[in-house]
Amino acid sequence: MTLTETRPAPALAPRRARPKKRTARWLVPYLFLLPALLTFAIFKAYPIVASMWISLTSGAGAARHFAGLDNYQRLLADPLFWTSLRNTGEILVIQVPVMLGLAILMALGINSIYVRLRVVWRLGVFMPSVTGLVATGIIFSFLLNKDQGALNWLLSLVGLPGVDWLGDPVWARMAIVLVLTWHYTGYYAVIYLAGLQGVPKELYEAAMTDGAGPIRRFVSVTIPHLRPILLFTVVLSTIGTLQLFDEPFVLTRGGPDNATMTVSMYLYANGFSYFDFGYASAIAYALTIIVVILGALQMKFMGEKNEE
Repeated sequence: MTLTETRPAPALAPRRARPKKRTARWLVPYLFLLPALLTFAIFKAYPIVASMWISLTSGAGAARHFAGLDNYQRLLADPLFWTSLRNTGEILVIQVPVMLGLAILMALGINSIYVRLRVVWRLGVFMPSVTGLVATGIIFSFLLNKDQGALNWLLSLVGLPGVDWLGDPVWARMAIVLVLTWHYTGYYAVIYLAGLQGVPKELYEAAMTDGAGPIRRFVSVTIPHLRPILLFTVVLSTIGTLQLFDEPFVLTRGGPDNATMTVSMYLYANGFSYFDFGYASAIAYALTIIVVILGALQMKFMGEKNEE
């Protein structure tokens, strides 16, 4: 081939046809989200907004009229509301620390290297939490019966007098605490167990090399790594206890003498026994504000410790 000869120009690749423009492509994710959004809007958002409006009204049916903040002013002066709030607070202060403390101890026991058949133990401690709340209340109403209950029978075997678990104001609250602890401790124990299994073993080995004992290792290694989980469980259990309804409703119906009347039970009574939905909605929003404040305080203080 001489210098004057030129190579033939390479053939141009055939031009690809442009794909058709899909103008509705950006709508596809929203179409998948649409069922969830509609469900949330109908069964969550609308009731929240509607109950806010109802809390500002008074009366029923066609006689309902705008009442402004009258229901909230009535709430502040209602002694039964404050009684129910105090009852809920007393149960909360006792039950949540006891339950979470037992859950941590249970998780530490199951996580021990000396324990065999961990799957069986994990299933066993978790089983109470899958039991229906109403069924749990009915079972414990028999177990805690003053005359024929199994618990008083066990007390009699060791020479102790029987306790009026559901008829005495103080013991009725303790009965609620007992039922809640039995039902939810295993649930939180499994959560803590998952957190314990995520702690690096090298940290425990290093602490043992430095001469740290079991308590020191628990305080210096286990607790710092469980702090986010502790925050989650404290907030979750606090919210659940503030909304307590099923157990006292089945066991004591709020008695004796309103000793186990909780805020949720008082809300239910006003809404579905007295049909005062405006006042019941005001109670619901008051409870929501209390839950938000307590949750924010817990996240603030425990969150600061977590950052440290």
